[in-house]
Amino acid sequence: MINQLSWKVGGQQGEGIESTGEIFCIALNRLGYYLYGYRHFSSRIKGGHTNNKIRVSTTQNRSISDDLDILIAFDQETIDVNYEELHDNGIIIADSKFKPVPPDTKAVLVSIPFTEIAADLGTSLMKNMVAIGSTCAVLGMNIDVFSGVVNEIFGRKGEEIVKKNMAAIEAGYEHMKEALAGDVGKMMLEEADGKKRMFMIGNDAIALGAIAGGCRFMAAYPITPASEIMEYLIKKLPPLGGTVIQTEDEIAAATMAIGANYGGVRAITASAGPGLSLKMEAIGLSGITETPLVIVDTQRGGPSTGLPTKQEQSDLMAMIYGTHGEIPKIVMAPSTVEEAFYDTAEAFNLAEEYQCPVIILSDLQLSLGKQTVEPLDYGRVEIRRGKLQQQGTLPVLEGNEYYKRYEVTEDGISPRVVPGMFNGIHHVTGVEHDESGKPSESAVNRKSQMDKRMRKIKKISFKTPVYKNTPHLEPDLLIIGFISTRGGIEEAFGRLEADGVKVNHAHIRLLHPFPADEMFPLVQSAKKVVVIENNATGQLANILKMNVGQINKINSILKYDGNPFLPHEIYAQCKELFTDGDV
Repeated sequence: MINQLSWKVGGQQGEGIESTGEIFCIALNRLGYYLYGYRHFSSRIKGGHTNNKIRVSTTQNRSISDDLDILIAFDQETIDVNYEELHDNGIIIADSKFKPVPPDTKAVLVSIPFTEIAADLGTSLMKNMVAIGSTCAVLGMNIDVFSGVVNEIFGRKGEEIVKKNMAAIEAGYEHMKEALAGDVGKMMLEEADGKKRMFMIGNDAIALGAIAGGCRFMAAYPITPASEIMEYLIKKLPPLGGTVIQTEDEIAAATMAIGANYGGVRAITASAGPGLSLKMEAIGLSGITETPLVIVDTQRGGPSTGLPTKQEQSDLMAMIYGTHGEIPKIVMAPSTVEEAFYDTAEAFNLAEEYQCPVIILSDLQLSLGKQTVEPLDYGRVEIRRGKLQQQGTLPVLEGNEYYKRYEVTEDGISPRVVPGMFNGIHHVTGVEHDESGKPSESAVNRKSQMDKRMRKIKKISFKTPVYKNTPHLEPDLLIIGFISTRGGIEEAFGRLEADGVKVNHAHIRLLHPFPADEMFPLVQSAKKVVVIENNATGQLANILKMNVGQINKINSILKYDGNPFLPHEIYAQCKELFTDGDV
């Protein structure tokens, strides 16, 4: 028996590759297994190679596996592109329709007539179900575990369709059983704990976190890999009295969200790198008018259109410094699906408490990677609206006097009202203004308002700005990362410790304002520091050097080919730091 399995299905985009992985995962999730899935796909609707790699385990995992146990191939390209991941005891299960050519590997190739079996049962579209049945034979799984899933997915099409899909699974099982010469269960998984857990992508967690955090309006323009946030909220917000508007462009999306927040409604907008570039002027408007705004940036390969369906973490500097002029801003970086939920809910509190834009920085791997999630604790979510004034509590205005919406205060946070409040009239403008919002170019006023705005984010109340796994007071190595690199780092961490390297791990969750007080002692105590990130210029490492110093001991491990880090890549490159006998 094995305690974890790596399974991949591949073919041409539009062949049902995603649904094959989805059905396989849902059934195993319900048995209590932990799952992590990552989809490789092209930036087109149909055609081009795509694959879905699923890791199944009896324990939590947050990374793609290094190798591969089972490869389901619907075309020869899938074999040619992915066979090198297979270990020596791996299995390729290929559709005999394309006459599969064995690769140069010790892995076994088994040819099963997926398409022919499915066509005989009524439609070749069911070839993915035949593939699932073939997998069941290798795993020694009872095909009945799929009956509930098949019924849920195809039940609305009628009982006959459900029966045919189950028949396709059974036929795939029997063909594979015969090919294995009765050696069913060659890769049988250890029994899971049977507990109920969620299985979701990071974008869904972000959207759910927005709802839990009181968001009732979203304005957005579709863009990969952020669109699922809007798609989720389109379904869920209206029954809660909320609204989603698909705007004509990213500029309109950001300004609409600002308008909703100005009116007192918690609002969000989401995009990827190119869209964030278009939103920058509006983000500046949020900053100078001190209007709350929550923005999600799901990073992808750039620049320009770049690699729109591939992994990258190259927007960090742009999110911190991209706006013209200087404004207060908060940049958060959740590293797990659970954190994506809780951090998004908290982002609305921070936006209102500090009256500034809050950017939730995700990446494609976190946003679209699907993983097992422990039940969420909605009791942890609270609503805090900062200095938002209540009706009837405002001081009486005399004559032509205006409400001091931008009053200079010691903490830098001014009292806030929503339109229509009695005695709350004031100007709102994107030009520099005085305490009542009236335009002013006075040098004294300018300095006073700038100091006030920048003062309010000097101390951000964020519960866990840095996730720490720090068992050593004086480690040989401190590994630092952000967002989706956490899973790969955690696995490399264990392997390095087993080799006798004393390792600490810090994952930065609040990128701006930078948690220097938390990071400095961690960096100072380590002999060497390595920063893991998916970009070409070491943006996180540079931010670390700017805020912490210790430049000579900070190293970078970079990957920017569009693919996420694998655990062995982090492990091997960290080991290279000690080739001179330091440890």
